[in-house]
Amino acid sequence: MKLHELKPAKGSIKSSKRVGRGQGSGKGGTSTRGHKGAKSNSGYSAKRGFEGGQMPLQRRLPKKGFKSLNPNIFVPFNFSRINEIVEKYNISEFSFDSLREHKIIAKTDRIKVLGTGELSKGITMKVHAISAKAKEAAESKGCSVSIL
Repeated sequence: MKLHELKPAKGSIKSSKRVGRGQGSGKGGTSTRGHKGAKSNSGYSAKRGFEGGQMPLQRRLPKKGFKSLNPNIFVPFNFSRINEIVEKYNISEFSFDSLREHKIIAKTDRIKVLGTGELSKGITMKVHAISAKAKEAAESKGCSVSIL
C-alpha cells in the first residue's frame, strides 16, 4: 500500500448537491430558494437576533442590573488557612504585601478574614475586611488587627 493508493471506503463520501446548474438537474431556476423575498437573493445574511420583524427577545425583556467594571473581589481566609500560610512561608505579618510577595493573591484582590478554625499564634494582621467573630477571636489570641 502506498500513499497515492489510499482511498476512502466505498459509499462513505457523498457528493454535494449542485444547485443552480440548469433545469435538467432538478435544482435549477430558483436553486431551492423559493420565489422572491430576502432569503432568495444572493448576499443575504440575517442579523444576529433578527426574528423576521417581530420584536426580538432581547428588546422584549426589561433591562436589569449591571456588571461593575472594577468589582471589589474579596478573597476569604479562615484561621486554619492563615495558620498554614504562616507556617509554610514563615511570615510574622499577614498582610496584602506578604501574600502578594508569595503569589497567593492577585493584585486586584482584597483580603477578608473569617473566623473558622483557630489561630496557633499571635500575628499582625493588615487586612481589607474581617468578620466580627474573627476579630474578637484574633484579639483574644494576642493578634493586632488593622483594616486597610
